[in-house]
Amino acid sequence: MRVRLVLAASALLTAAVAPLAHAGGADGHRAGDHHADGHHATDRLTASQVRDGLFTNGLFVDAYGTVAADSTVTLSGTYRCLDDSTGPVFVSSTLVQGDRSTGIGGTRAVCDGHLHTWTNSSVVKEPAYSPGAARVEATLMQLSGTGLPLPRFLATEKTDVELR
Repeated sequence: MRVRLVLAASALLTAAVAPLAHAGGADGHRAGDHHADGHHATDRLTASQVRDGLFTNGLFVDAYGTVAADSTVTLSGTYRCLDDSTGPVFVSSTLVQGDRSTGIGGTRAVCDGHLHTWTNSSVVKEPAYSPGAARVEATLMQLSGTGLPLPRFLATEKTDVELR
């Protein structure tokens, strides 16, 4: 039974990652494809790319986040998901700076096949994050099943960011 589960999970992962590889790499990005506004070039896909199946569920993190005077951390990016009929989908994010890691909010996703922006914020004190280099780990996750809902990971992104 475990072997079947592993094989099924492997097949789903392969099916989810393969279209992103066509968009420019296993993570959907090409080196140096950043725009001045912090978005990746692949954030702006053409209708024909979407229609031809070159992009399915995907998640991108902006190149920078903010730390406000009151210690509110804000992270953002772009996502696309196709189907939320089996359960709600969320964009979650974790900020890592030095030896510190904190979950920064969560956003309910709209899964209509279109690109959407996401923004997660959280007040983080004791000690607060500071401007400079950091890493964001973002996840597009669907909760599904009856009874206790189980997470199904649709896309993940781990990227270096600059906190301002």
